[in-house]
Amino acid sequence: MKPENKDSKYFKAKRRVAEIKKFYSSLMFYIIFIAMLAGINYYTNELRYPWFLWAAFGWGIGIFFQAIKTFRWAPFVGKEWEERKMKQFMEEEEKNTKNNGN
Repeated sequence: MKPENKDSKYFKAKRRVAEIKKFYSSLMFYIIFIAMLAGINYYTNELRYPWFLWAAFGWGIGIFFQAIKTFRWAPFVGKEWEERKMKQFMEEEEKNTKNNGN
């Protein structure tokens, strides 16, 4: 029987599920903590100065980047972009090779 290596489909899927689980845990803690800060802010000054939004904004940036990493969202440099660029460079190389050969 062949031993499992770290690049097997099972371990990749397991790693991916762990990443997604970690993101959703972070998101849950973000929502709970910001809600608590909003409650404290309301209790102390009835939201005349909504200071909890500073924490929500700062932490929200981190959550946003974690989501991008977790869900592998990169609209400008995604897999399709990579494939188009590789095809473009290979075609250019082929043209250069043909022009130099003539």
